[in-house]
Amino acid sequence: MRIGIVCYPTFGGSGVVATELGMALAEKGHIVHFITYDRPVRLRDHPNVFYHEVRVSDYPLFDYQPYELVLTSKLVDVAKYEGLDLMHVHYAIPHASAAWMAQRILAAEGKFVPFITTLHGTDITLVGRDPSFEPVITFSMERSNAVTAVSESLKQDTRTHFPMKREIRVVPNFVCLDTYRHSPDPALRARYAPNDEALLVHVSNFRAVKRVDDVVAMFKRLRERMPVRLLLIGDGPEWQRIENRLPMANAKPCISWAR
Repeated sequence: MRIGIVCYPTFGGSGVVATELGMALAEKGHIVHFITYDRPVRLRDHPNVFYHEVRVSDYPLFDYQPYELVLTSKLVDVAKYEGLDLMHVHYAIPHASAAWMAQRILAAEGKFVPFITTLHGTDITLVGRDPSFEPVITFSMERSNAVTAVSESLKQDTRTHFPMKREIRVVPNFVCLDTYRHSPDPALRARYAPNDEALLVHVSNFRAVKRVDDVVAMFKRLRERMPVRLLLIGDGPEWQRIENRLPMANAKPCISWAR
């Protein structure tokens, strides 16, 4: 199949999962076209993988550039000239509505291209619950030819906050066990826990929704009971606030940072 994948190209979970899914499909022989405003950070070279940049012009009339419309035009262009059989959009805002508009434009020209919307989390549980977004998101999900969610809880949250009738199929997030094998590395562990302490690890993009405060609070309580070290891996807008929140004079020997 010829598949167009729309995602955010950053280190966020939706973009990572979308990219790894596309790479796996390419390995199986499918032709995959990534359509986004920058090259996805996890995208690797492969003869079956292509990247199409969505370029938004800086026009002084607009306070906010119309990315959704430019994305729609790019989807139409790629679908027509690359012969897409399917569009798979990750993250509802604004990708689902862009895919629906592209589908209608293509249908007017006699070409039908179905699209799947995959919900990942904050597009529903945080941003999507803003009343100003709800009608558009509900409409776009209902018009999707299929809707998937990455967890059962996300499916239930979607049902709770949106008046949807369409079926939502759960396709859980995944880890490629061929790539990520569990292989103990005593030397690496000793670098972070030299006295064989328990090692508590948090990995994220350090946004508020990741609740890093709870990790730190749990770590402080755990330290009262047993020798333990905390390893924080990642970067993001909450990084500096979390760092300032810690009593570094006492905590620094027990905390490691990897940005």
